[in-house]
Amino acid sequence: MPYHPRRAPGAGAPVRADSLRRSFADCADFTLRPVWPGGARCGGVSVCWLEGLVSSEAVSRDVLRPLTDAARLTGGDERSWLNELERGAVWSCAVHRCDDMDALCAQLLGGSCAVVFDRLGAALAFETRSTEGRAVGVPTVEKSVKGGKDAFVETLRTNTALVRRRVRTRALKLVQTTVGRKSATAVAVLYLDGVAAPDTVAALRRRLDAIDIDGLTAAGNLETYLVDRPGSPFPQLVHTERPDKFAGELLSGRVGLLVDGLPMGFLLPATLPHFMKVAEDKAQHWLVASALTLLRWLSMLISMLFPALLVAVSMYHQEMIPTKLLLSMIAAKQEVPFSSAVEVLAMLVAFELLMEAGIRLPDPVGDTVSIIGALIVGQSAVEARIVSPIAVIVVATSAICGFTQPSRDLGAALRLVRFTAVFLATFFGLYGIAALCALLVWYLCTLESFGVPYMAPLSEGGAREVLRALLRPPLDAVKLRERALRTPDRRNQK
Repeated sequence: MPYHPRRAPGAGAPVRADSLRRSFADCADFTLRPVWPGGARCGGVSVCWLEGLVSSEAVSRDVLRPLTDAARLTGGDERSWLNELERGAVWSCAVHRCDDMDALCAQLLGGSCAVVFDRLGAALAFETRSTEGRAVGVPTVEKSVKGGKDAFVETLRTNTALVRRRVRTRALKLVQTTVGRKSATAVAVLYLDGVAAPDTVAALRRRLDAIDIDGLTAAGNLETYLVDRPGSPFPQLVHTERPDKFAGELLSGRVGLLVDGLPMGFLLPATLPHFMKVAEDKAQHWLVASALTLLRWLSMLISMLFPALLVAVSMYHQEMIPTKLLLSMIAAKQEVPFSSAVEVLAMLVAFELLMEAGIRLPDPVGDTVSIIGALIVGQSAVEARIVSPIAVIVVATSAICGFTQPSRDLGAALRLVRFTAVFLATFFGLYGIAALCALLVWYLCTLESFGVPYMAPLSEGGAREVLRALLRPPLDAVKLRERALRTPDRRNQK
């Protein structure tokens, strides 16, 4: 579907050079240059563009040079010149005729160079967009071992090209719109026709059209208006910076979203089992990939509950601890003035502070702060008898398990659950942890992502679907796509 920018109220004003000057008043990057088409000494024709958004070389070579060449323009009036330019007298790959100011301004802001005909009240916008930008690099968040080494960048057309190079079929559809009354950010919806569920595509387009904000400059500006439950800490959209993963999920029946200015792609619907898988699973032997997937599930439970279990057992259920371990814990805590709950909470807060400091500081300094803080502060706290060694071990193990989660958003939600579990364990012991687990399972089962249950297929699939979610079966044995995605064509191989 072609790109049609949204127009503000009052669209329809005729195109004039003076109106353009008023619209872009106090804009130092706006350039408007009167020209003589074909060398004819007459006024009323101007060329305008926004510096930085266009390629100066393309403007000079593809627009100005043929426009002023008498051998290329044979007409003697403005209407003849407009028709000849529109039919190819200018060396440009794309041309758009603009009969009102809003359409022309949208083209200029999109990186076009326009030829304005004052007497006709019309203009022709030619594609001269600058190609300057960050080059395609390697993924920095999602490490690639056996997969592609390229990652999404901030340019929308570069990102769509990366996807099309991997999915070379006419069934790959790209529907583009704009979001943001002031920013007019281009947003592209990608899906495979006949594979993605039509209801999911239609729901996504409706939610995009319903967004009414001034600007789309961050991922949160988009997610808040797209997800079913924006108040939930659990992620309901999948983020990825890898085009190979993005293309693979399109082939599986999901719908993708690319935003101009954001170096990542969004995938939906999202489910909890899907967050536990990584793109590298398909590049490994199925037994290795299955073992690693089970390890991630185990790590998720340890990350959430391990500190709370230490608090509950040490404060209320000492009889559950083996005798030798209990004696070792008693000896380590004899000179510690704080309870186990205070120790664990203090260590969890200290860990969060160290992690935040490591993220915000420059890479060399951040790595140094993280290492020195973890080693020196932790060792000093144990030697000063402020915390016990068992609390440091438990909190460190829980933190390491949290880092094994493929999704950072899911890891952040697990950290919130970890603090909640410690508070409940402080007051209610194991009963509080059991109640939290029951409530958490119930809550996750109530979540949906574009009509797909968040716990699918664990909550509604058969034994085969559940095993497929928890393990990674051999690829040649997976003949059908996920049932929960409601794809019209479920078969992905013979």
